[in-house]
Amino acid sequence: MELWDKIERRLTGLLGACALAIGAYQIFGRYVDPHLAITWGEETTVYLVVWAVFLASSQLVRTDGHVRPDLVLRILKPHQQRIVEIGNCLVAIAFCAGLTWFGWRIASGSYDLDERSSTGLSFPMWIYYSSLLAGALLMTMRYVIRLYRYVFQFDPATMTIGGVHETVGE
Repeated sequence: MELWDKIERRLTGLLGACALAIGAYQIFGRYVDPHLAITWGEETTVYLVVWAVFLASSQLVRTDGHVRPDLVLRILKPHQQRIVEIGNCLVAIAFCAGLTWFGWRIASGSYDLDERSSTGLSFPMWIYYSSLLAGALLMTMRYVIRLYRYVFQFDPATMTIGGVHETVGE
């Protein structure tokens, strides 16, 4: 798991840094020295940022960073939080599995058609569309791991929102 996390974080950072460098170079070329301007900068920056965002989405699952009703979860007891989190994982797995399937269909269809961007770069679009497939697959795997932990390894001290709750009258 640590290797997986490290690879995702470094790859996301590398993609973001490349997007930043290309964007900065393009701005420099456009406004400071037009001879250095590149035509493919905006397109490449978008592709890199989209890939970085989809890879980062897996890390959000790992760190509980996706949107969820924390306020509601905080008022629930640990066993109730566990039930809500299991339900959340099941819904998220279904959603992410659907995204994975659609990502595969889109990327493979684009590959079969040899679809390319309409710019001078003529970038193969299946690589761009594969970001949805990769991100959704990684999130699906993270949610499956999360579900397993909530079902078989639940620890109220570390797996609840707000830590351990006082049990009054139980």
